[in-house]
Amino acid sequence: MVKHWRVDREEKYEIVEKWFLKDLEMIDGKEADTDNPFFDMHFHKVYHMEAYSCASKYTFARTLNKLNATYLKKDFKIVNFDDTYLNDDSIWSSSNRDFLVVMRVCFYASNLLCLSLCRFS
Repeated sequence: MVKHWRVDREEKYEIVEKWFLKDLEMIDGKEADTDNPFFDMHFHKVYHMEAYSCASKYTFARTLNKLNATYLKKDFKIVNFDDTYLNDDSIWSSSNRDFLVVMRVCFYASNLLCLSLCRFS
């Protein structure tokens, strides 16, 4: 856990606490259907955390999941997160694919517009 603060124009960071991934039992996103940066990490006790944004919360959860799958391969729970955004193979999962998301939405919108303007006899 890192503490962040500003002194004049300088940004300061301090490592407050460290944990081992092997000790992490669960990540609880609290509410999967709302856009909030809050989550809980369950170790020997529960730590209430706040990410910079909801996107960074999901990125953090994906990273932990990938690290676990690569190195530990233990039963690791991620609850109250939207599964669509947790999968790396999903088009919605990565912020660098925003253009593709916009293109898909525009494609569906144009299809709906065309269908609404077509006259069926």
